[in-house]
Amino acid sequence: MFTFQYIRFFNEIGIDDIPLVGGKNASLGEMVQQLEPAGVKVPDGFAITAEAYRYLLDENQLWSPLKATLADLDPRDVQQLVRCGKKARELVFAATMPQDLKTEIVQAYARLRKEYGENMSLAVRSSATAEDLPTASFAGQQDTYLNIHGDETLLDACMRCFASLFTDRAIHYRIDQGFDHFDVALSIGVMKMVRADRASSGVMFSLDTETGFRDVVFITGAYGLGENVVQGAVEPDEFYVHKPTFEQGHRCVLRRVLGAKALKMVYSEGHTRQATRNIPTPKVEREQFCLSDDEVLTLADYAIKIEKLYSQLAGKDRPMDMEWAKDADDGQLYMVQARPETVASQQQGVVLEEYHLLQSAQARVTGYAVGTKIASGKARIFASTTRLSEFQPGEVLVADTTTPDWEPVMKIAAAIVTNHGGRTCHAAIIARELGIPAVVGCSEATTQIKDGEEVSVSCAEGSVGKIYPGKLSFEIQKTDLAELPRPRTRIMLNLGNPELAFKTSFLPNDGVGLARMEFIINEYIKAHPMALLYPDRLSSKQEKSAIVHLTRHYASGKDYFVQRLSEGVGTIAAAFYPKPVVVRMSDFKTNEYASLLGGQVFEHDEANPMIGFRGAARYTHPDYAEAFSMECAAMRRVREDMGLDNVILMIPFCRRIAEAEKVLIKMGICGLKRGEQGLKIYVMCEIPNNVIQIDAFAQLFDGFSIGSNDLTQLTLGVDRDSEIIADAFDESDAGVKQMIRLAVDGAKRNQCHSGLCGQAPSDNPAFAEFLVELGIDSISLNPDTVIQTTRRILALEQHL
Repeated sequence: MFTFQYIRFFNEIGIDDIPLVGGKNASLGEMVQQLEPAGVKVPDGFAITAEAYRYLLDENQLWSPLKATLADLDPRDVQQLVRCGKKARELVFAATMPQDLKTEIVQAYARLRKEYGENMSLAVRSSATAEDLPTASFAGQQDTYLNIHGDETLLDACMRCFASLFTDRAIHYRIDQGFDHFDVALSIGVMKMVRADRASSGVMFSLDTETGFRDVVFITGAYGLGENVVQGAVEPDEFYVHKPTFEQGHRCVLRRVLGAKALKMVYSEGHTRQATRNIPTPKVEREQFCLSDDEVLTLADYAIKIEKLYSQLAGKDRPMDMEWAKDADDGQLYMVQARPETVASQQQGVVLEEYHLLQSAQARVTGYAVGTKIASGKARIFASTTRLSEFQPGEVLVADTTTPDWEPVMKIAAAIVTNHGGRTCHAAIIARELGIPAVVGCSEATTQIKDGEEVSVSCAEGSVGKIYPGKLSFEIQKTDLAELPRPRTRIMLNLGNPELAFKTSFLPNDGVGLARMEFIINEYIKAHPMALLYPDRLSSKQEKSAIVHLTRHYASGKDYFVQRLSEGVGTIAAAFYPKPVVVRMSDFKTNEYASLLGGQVFEHDEANPMIGFRGAARYTHPDYAEAFSMECAAMRRVREDMGLDNVILMIPFCRRIAEAEKVLIKMGICGLKRGEQGLKIYVMCEIPNNVIQIDAFAQLFDGFSIGSNDLTQLTLGVDRDSEIIADAFDESDAGVKQMIRLAVDGAKRNQCHSGLCGQAPSDNPAFAEFLVELGIDSISLNPDTVIQTTRRILALEQHL
């Protein structure tokens, strides 16, 4: 049997072998040995050891010439870096590979062909001995070669890999990270090529990359080979899976976003030197997700198992950054790389940094937000790397996309903006490592932004990043959460935007006191629910066409509504799980419903919608009952399929006891029966009759959430939308405060929860203090007022 000196097969190596085979290979070996028995699939292969690299340099006497080439290198001098890097690579690539090393590589390749067949192709990937470390990823610093066939082609790819230890980006990165060039060696991973060229591939993380929220697996993918996703050449599909409920046995995708996926990388035909090429993705593939739900859940299972393994090896939590690929031949999903995540997981302390714009403007372009910061600077547009030496520190880099070759200037940029890429592309990963904002996947950034103009890049407004013209002022609020104790009064949040949920969950809180369904319907569904059920009733061809377009990926308009609503609410519930999340059923007024797509056909024209056909009155009415059934189906999906049983449902604007009883019967028929599977149902206390009959309402509901806006309106007889009498709208009026006092006392008397979710405590510190003095159970605040109001409440509780 042939004996190998410079080759180790994956089943012979593990994470302790990084000095011998580098981080990438050691990780693949660890997964083969530890996780393949648990169902995690990894393509087989072998590592050409770091000793082989040193042997190559020894035999060709290259150490001294290489050291001389890199001596006194100033990494800030881009032109010098280019010259030195080119010379170093030429020295290595021109070397003669020792014959015994050649023989070993060819013999190892032959062994792989026996396993997979003569027609198999290879991926040849660099694996540096300082790569994939917990604090420095070295991602993309060296080269990878795909679709490799034949002995000579393999040997050539190996020499190119060895030389790529001296790419400009790798040299610069080692200097930045404090690594000596000659303490780092290069191993090469040679593995079976997964035929993702005819399927799909991508990147996934065992946390949310933008916020560091650790309870989700975040998966991105596109058709074809994975380099397009890694390098940001495409806007991929995105998927989230909630880890805690997944491990409880619930199998449901939490949230998904369809990416443009304009290109896909495939194998080149014939004998061209370039083994892969990009082609336009067919329209039918662009308009559908590249993974089924079952495949997303399989990847989530892989990610959780990988994270657990590496956390066990490290003796602490270790979020992971992984690459996956689907093989078109066998239909299986494979892990092709796993390394520690090196940004969010390295953040120390519990200091909360919040960025807030102090000015408003019209965004020039938008894209995917990377991070949560804001930055300003002169925009510099580059079509390629040829003029990068002109880039000045503090400018905003604007490009079609970026690759590792751009990293020397990315390190001095105030922000990064690209036309292409998703949240796991190269530009996004580097921006996170650098701690600067980036907006990727903007489509038209290089044409809509002018070279040299001052711009502001904001990633502080949710998952949509925005580039504004001019230098907008902003502030940074810092809070050391370790020094902020929790008050006795529960501080909850008002929240409607799922895109802000993960970020907002880091605020000190006791859950969500008001999750508004209206925002999700307006932003994620866009159409009137009855129009989705009955598009044929629409007279407008344009609206009918728009409904068809919205629902094209779903079996029906109902499925579209239920899935979109459940994913929006589910994202908020997952962000705060297992803390309570109080979800208010829809509370649009007729004029607001009419403004939705197709809404005018299904809504009445009311003189005063504020006190008209809204809230509970709609839920059992023939004009809306079917739509309410869809709301209930979505909430049942959140609680039962997703497993997010921390969701409490709340009925708004419930005028009478008989109305409440009808609604609860309707909900029970829809599978949402109070008390079953721990379901709690609250009612908004916002109509004087809710206060007057609080003992009767308390027999039907588990708690009351005081809506101070409507309670003030109806107690004082003031239309809160009227500008003329706006001065008369006063939540601190003695009569309103007495109503609130009676409501809190009534809830206590009936041993029900009492909370307040109106605007008043967010705007008026004295009002918050009044609620604490009443002994209310919870106060729900807007996120931007949580810190200061918590401090005031702590002081008041101490005084009391």
